[in-house]
Amino acid sequence: MTEKYKLDRQLGVGVIGLGGIAHFHAPGWLLSPYTKLVAGSDIKPEIFAVWQDRFGTSRFYEDPADLISDPDIDIVDICSPNIFHAEQTIAALRAGKYVLCEKPLSIKPDDIRNMIAARDSSGKLLMTAQHFRFQSISQAMKSKIKEGVLGDVYHARAWMLRRCQLPSSPTFIRKDQSGGGPAIDLGTHILDLTLWMMDFPRPTAVNGVAKTALAKHKGAFTNWAGRNLIPQDIEVEDFAAALVHFDNGATLILEVSWLLHHDTPECDMRVWLYGTEGGCEWPAANFLTNDYAARQLYNNSIQTADDVTEPHAVECMEFARAIVHGLPSPVPAEQSLHVQTILDGIYLSQSEGREIRLGGKI
Repeated sequence: MTEKYKLDRQLGVGVIGLGGIAHFHAPGWLLSPYTKLVAGSDIKPEIFAVWQDRFGTSRFYEDPADLISDPDIDIVDICSPNIFHAEQTIAALRAGKYVLCEKPLSIKPDDIRNMIAARDSSGKLLMTAQHFRFQSISQAMKSKIKEGVLGDVYHARAWMLRRCQLPSSPTFIRKDQSGGGPAIDLGTHILDLTLWMMDFPRPTAVNGVAKTALAKHKGAFTNWAGRNLIPQDIEVEDFAAALVHFDNGATLILEVSWLLHHDTPECDMRVWLYGTEGGCEWPAANFLTNDYAARQLYNNSIQTADDVTEPHAVECMEFARAIVHGLPSPVPAEQSLHVQTILDGIYLSQSEGREIRLGGKI
């Protein structure tokens, strides 16, 4: 258990990587009664003026090491490209900071193990930013599932499918920067949500595929940030799928794609859980049960209010609350290790053309 923070002042927050996703985090730090936004770091100093105008941030660093060593910063929020997550997280923990790190926590399971070790040595909290968990509908469905309405969940299906929506910047399509394609970009989201709803059974085997099925098609284009041709030096997959086995006998089918010929305006995201007493679908919040005595089928959608606060902001606020009140990490690194071990297994299964037994990897 981390030490309880005695709130004689607000916790200072420093953000590393001031691009797109950081703009969704900043409102959470401003809304939380426990935090103040102290500083930002980015390799592009031209963005500093934007942050000063929009969020009132006045202290900036081009070198993230300088932000990490700032004594006024208690929480480091890491929104940099995937390849920097492990290095920056470990450095921040060793400097005695709490760390919120964008998903994926790291692109390599071994890096996550090192991050866990650094967290344990520091006594500080480490959280992975998984905003799907903080949507009102996700929270309501999780509460309902905890009541036992599904019985034992023995199978799940999860997919996150885009049509012609491939982000073509190097941080997505260069393997040395991203670690992978939609398995990393999309799979980290939907797989984490599914495993969370399943109470994180331990994965034991993965049979997966990861292929560049459409990105190298003649004339292949993307509607992401304008209708542009896809760079033909793309190094990552545009489609991945897997069958995952768990130690409790449950199974999961996962599908993710940036370019699939699938009828969706932007992104089709679904999770289905199938249990011995019922099933449910996210995000429709539809629960399906049987009355065996009356031989009746029931479909009931639970009602939830719209998100009052954007979920990316909520996750930041919940992290700060956990620090102040001495609570566990809202998204522990051990759970992210499960997620990344499965995704890593997909790539290994594709490479070796066989099922990957995970054994003692978690």
